[in-house]
Amino acid sequence: MKARNILSMALAILCTTAHGQQVEENYATYFTARLHGDKASYNHSHKLSWKSVKAYRAQIWEAWCEANSQFEEDKLPALRPLTNADTLLWPLPAELEPNATMPYYYGTKGEKPNNGWPLYLYIHGSGPKTHEWATGYILCSRFMDAPSLYFIPQIPNEGSYYRWWQRAKQYAWERLLRQAFVSGEVDANRVYLFGISEGGYGSQRLASFYADYLAAAGPMAGGEIPFDAPAENCGHIGFSLRTGANDYMFARNLLTARTHELFDSLQRCYPMEYRHHVELIPGRGHGIDYSPTTPWLSHFTRTVHPRHFVWEDYPMDGIYRQGFYNIAIHERDTTGGNERTRYEMTIMGNTILLTIDRVDYEVTQREPRWNIPIKHIKHYKPARKGAFTLYLSDEMVDFDQKVSLIVNGKQVYHGMVYPNTKHLVNSCATFFDPERVYAAGIEVKW
Repeated sequence: MKARNILSMALAILCTTAHGQQVEENYATYFTARLHGDKASYNHSHKLSWKSVKAYRAQIWEAWCEANSQFEEDKLPALRPLTNADTLLWPLPAELEPNATMPYYYGTKGEKPNNGWPLYLYIHGSGPKTHEWATGYILCSRFMDAPSLYFIPQIPNEGSYYRWWQRAKQYAWERLLRQAFVSGEVDANRVYLFGISEGGYGSQRLASFYADYLAAAGPMAGGEIPFDAPAENCGHIGFSLRTGANDYMFARNLLTARTHELFDSLQRCYPMEYRHHVELIPGRGHGIDYSPTTPWLSHFTRTVHPRHFVWEDYPMDGIYRQGFYNIAIHERDTTGGNERTRYEMTIMGNTILLTIDRVDYEVTQREPRWNIPIKHIKHYKPARKGAFTLYLSDEMVDFDQKVSLIVNGKQVYHGMVYPNTKHLVNSCATFFDPERVYAAGIEVKW
């Protein structure tokens, strides 16, 4: 059955009691349509009492889990110790990358914590992929980070410009998070991402792109161009980057130093954010001691509902995120071919300030041998149009009082905010995250 037909059925299923009162819709049917690729929003508005929110949130998450269990795809296996993990395969969608199958290991170390397993995603370097994957498995088995659950993939293919952050791999990471969360085995607030060499580049890019899912990230022997991994996005995660001081190839040492400068500057602006450990290791080239990273990462727990964040929204391999933390984007200002938008949200009491700017980069320094941009200046212009939903929780505002939302200096909402099933359903489908099933939201189009 086509996804659009499934969605139409879901929106048509509305039961009433003899008194005409609305009761539960078939949320699982709607979620099934979303899993099949239909991006239409759930627009049936059903106001709730605050007393009923907890029960509805549980019901909707259960419906999401049911839809996932029935969805035909390759599933994560039952858990077993990493030392006994099987070699497993995830075929990736042909429309994203032809002939792409991702082998992986999936296994545990230590005893399961009460809140679920901390999940570690490790991505390997760019040598022969079978050798790099085998080396990664050995290293991950030895790291002192138990209790832990590891997902250790082998990159599906190889090539001169073939990377961990491209669209088919994005699909794999989102499927991993989605399936791990619905499994009930994983602590959604303790997800860690790290990698070595090419995996260092990949984990730095992915950390910036998916920071709202992470507790911490730890690229090693890398050093991304700041344009490709905006440091601003990492304000609420632990960020470690360790590179040899003599790792001159592709200016890795210079780019690591620049990343250090950017994180230091951001932490001075926002002292409670941008916790980082960026290190150029004296006397070392591309080979360094990898063992300190995951023990450092393991001390961090995700900040789920920040009252302040900065997000540079941009397409990675042509794909945008649907949202970040508590904002879901429905329309962007792409005037003049602009691809990047900066959002800064600050909550003070019950007043929410949201600044939305278009972003342009001006390169001010390049490394001469590789012609790699090292430093840049960002230019901001206020966005002129857009549409979004800003989701809210009681950790952010007091729902017993009126809420004000000010966008680029203009008040776009002032009033009470009430819970509604459409926000629960849409936020669940957007973020697929048990910690971000929001009952309340403010919808804005300007």
